Amino acid sequence: MAFDGVTIAGIVDELKGKLIGNRIYKIAQPEKDELILTVKGSCGQVRLLMSADASLPLLYLTEKNKTSPMTAPNFCMLLRKHLQNARIVSVTQPGLERIVRFELEHLNELGDLCRKYLIIELMGKHSNIIFCDDKDMIIDSIKHISGMVSSVREVLPGRAYFIPKTQDKAELLECMVDKTTTAEKMAAVLTAKSQPVYKAIYMGFTGISPCIAQELCYRAGIDADLPSTELGEEALGKLLSEMEGVAECILKKQFYYQVVYENGQPAEYAAIRLSSYEQEQVRVFESISALLEYYYAEKNVITRIRQRSVDLRKIVQTALERNVKKYDLQRRQLQDTEKREKYRVYGELLNAYGYGVAPGTKSLEALNYYDDQMITIPLDPTLSAGENAKKYFDKYQKLKRTYEALTKLTKETKEEIDHLKSISTSLDIALKEEDLVQIKEELIESGYIRRKGSAKREKVTSRPFHYISSDGYHIYVGKNNYQNEELTFKFATGNDWWFHTKGIPGSHVVVKADNEELPDRVFEEAGRLAAHYSQARGQEKVEIDYTQKKNVKKPNGSKPGFVVYYTNYSLVIDSDITGIELVE
Repeated sequence: MAFDGVTIAGIVDELKGKLIGNRIYKIAQPEKDELILTVKGSCGQVRLLMSADASLPLLYLTEKNKTSPMTAPNFCMLLRKHLQNARIVSVTQPGLERIVRFELEHLNELGDLCRKYLIIELMGKHSNIIFCDDKDMIIDSIKHISGMVSSVREVLPGRAYFIPKTQDKAELLECMVDKTTTAEKMAAVLTAKSQPVYKAIYMGFTGISPCIAQELCYRAGIDADLPSTELGEEALGKLLSEMEGVAECILKKQFYYQVVYENGQPAEYAAIRLSSYEQEQVRVFESISALLEYYYAEKNVITRIRQRSVDLRKIVQTALERNVKKYDLQRRQLQDTEKREKYRVYGELLNAYGYGVAPGTKSLEALNYYDDQMITIPLDPTLSAGENAKKYFDKYQKLKRTYEALTKLTKETKEEIDHLKSISTSLDIALKEEDLVQIKEELIESGYIRRKGSAKREKVTSRPFHYISSDGYHIYVGKNNYQNEELTFKFATGNDWWFHTKGIPGSHVVVKADNEELPDRVFEEAGRLAAHYSQARGQEKVEIDYTQKKNVKKPNGSKPGFVVYYTNYSLVIDSDITGIELVE
């Protein structure tokens, strides 16, 4: 999720309380597009992180510091020259634009008091940090944007700074100024063209994100996907009332900072209450900086693991594609062997009725004594009936041998595909770098990766997920095939319960029963965990097989994590694990 204008309004409110009147003590540029300002004053010492990274622009207060390069970049040196010990006079946001403007007061070389502006634009790939003088002329910027790059606005030293109006959007807060025309203006924006209501909101008003647009529709009791031109007068009135309510909260600084979880992972955040989510899906924060630091740290962990697992994913995907092609070819070849029985019947019928076939005959009609139907047998006119029979028996034997060989090969290929899919699922489940160690080892032992020289096996520190059910029972989830085997055959005892998605690669889930009869809710929660940690994650209906551990067996010579069972129960459930307690 990217910054929206409402979140930035919350940031500005916090920065006003923490920074105004204090002085910039230190300026660092640890990354190409990132600054850290250390500010000291009545608030003590705080650090302000501002990043214009195209993929992840950020602005929040933090206690953490970063290592800076030995030689400071030119932009950092320029800011140190002008802004070292500068006092922060104001922190403002134009409307609900994704822009924060810092007004700074400092003494120049002659001792005269001067004003400068440091502006951060948090606009995705167009993000930038721009340094301007008191006349809004650009002194420099962390990114230089020439006319070759943007036809809308150049961001270069000596150019005038202005906010580009690339989209014709209404300002929600401006609509609140004149109450007599507010409703009329807002209604005109929403119904300008036919599109889903939630889209009309975030496309029509500056600073409103799709998430908040969905929330507004929910509060107003409107279907978010309803065409905006079909809004009735009553529905439109309710929506406008809710929008005015959000605007009032922003103007009165009544923010509510929360992160929303879906499937156990942070999915959204907002600076207003998201009432469309259940309370157990929400984590509330006292400050927007604490929220942003937490949210993006969590997201960064997931992103970093995805990056670290890229090579492993590529190996698995390549092997999977190769085996799928092989499997399709083998199945087609296996299908061709289905006519083998026909050739056997031809041979037998020729041996039975061929004595009357004249030389040069091209076919023979005979009664098939297997089904009492007449059948026409093609003949090679240059061969005798006996030689034609032998020819058909040879074809039958060849196809029979091919069928037997392909049946075995096809089974092996299908098992390899299932194995690779299970490894792919393990990569999706991995949350930490140590979770990748066992997956890599499995790929090495399966022959997909060659162990380098005399390299030893890496130490395994990853452990299965450990959950506590609502009724206090311990539930364990394997993160990969090795952990699945250990859970099922070494950790679980005979009367513990075992769960797995039906016919879909996924984790083994074990509930420690302690020889007790489990409540129904435990079965449901374990089923959700099995659905969540599988390829069916995100689906609303997933079929789960469950049985006691004593009914689960491992065939000799089978792949890691592969099991069979012949006695089981089934349930159909969703894959949402919100509310199930994860033990750290």
